[in-house]
Amino acid sequence: MSALRSLELASSDMVDLRQVDSAALAPLLEEETQVWKDTLDWDFSRSAELVRRFIELRGLDGYALLREGAVAGYTYSIYEDHKALIGDLYIRARFRSARDENRLLEQALRSLAWVPRISRVESQLMMISAAAGELPFADRLSRFDRGFMMLELEAARLAPRRPRASIGIMPWREAHEPAAAELIAAAYVGHVDSLINDQYRSLPGARQFLSNIVQYPGCGQFFRPGSFTALNAASGRMCGISLASLVAARTGHITQLCVDPAERGAGLGYELLRLSLEALRRAGCRRVSLTVTSSNQEAVRLYEQTGFRTIRTFSACVWEI
Repeated sequence: MSALRSLELASSDMVDLRQVDSAALAPLLEEETQVWKDTLDWDFSRSAELVRRFIELRGLDGYALLREGAVAGYTYSIYEDHKALIGDLYIRARFRSARDENRLLEQALRSLAWVPRISRVESQLMMISAAAGELPFADRLSRFDRGFMMLELEAARLAPRRPRASIGIMPWREAHEPAAAELIAAAYVGHVDSLINDQYRSLPGARQFLSNIVQYPGCGQFFRPGSFTALNAASGRMCGISLASLVAARTGHITQLCVDPAERGAGLGYELLRLSLEALRRAGCRRVSLTVTSSNQEAVRLYEQTGFRTIRTFSACVWEI
């Protein structure tokens, strides 16, 4: 930690985000919203509106990069118990450079190192060019390649595939959350994604993860009709879930697909995914996206066989500070 604390980098062109008002940040957020739409077919406006509200309340920890008397870039972080999440980092196209992206990132990490309870920082930033190169504090960094995949529903291969006779699939209900959290905590033991997001490692963390999906717009607006659970009739235990959201008027997103390891290899994951995709199609969606860790080849194969294609790669980063 001493190396991260050794130097404060804030300079004349970088200020605390609390010194910035929402009007000054508005052009940046408008550009970022358009980039998300053009690049990922994702409506970023709800997330941008939340940022604006917290900026007005002076409630976001972060930094703004200034150029030509205007806000050229920004980053902010949020806290969850012992860790921090870098919620966003974006620099406007006309000012963007990997150097300045890294300066913002480095300043954020140095500041977080001074927060007593914070020992871990996670980020999954899809809109930074620096992700392909060297990032700050590489000696404390674990980095995982991820893919943003997209499916054109018209081209989707969605033939039904019955799971085992003992498996029943039903629509998602709020009452399923406790059992779904137990499934996630058990299914991700030893899984690469538990290295990226440590909420997968415990029951309380899995509960928080599900709460975030249902309540907050980071992964879109939760779409209950496109979400399903699978139960093993013999044991009475939940053995699979597929959760969906809407990220634009005609675009859906698969926020979670999880199957009990004991049930894998029999088509349950595919059938849960298929049901979610069909429900999104009936809701008027033309495209569906998801993200996947590149080393999770079993999942990548399933998605590719269904018709998903990778349209963007990005890094999931974890710093132990």
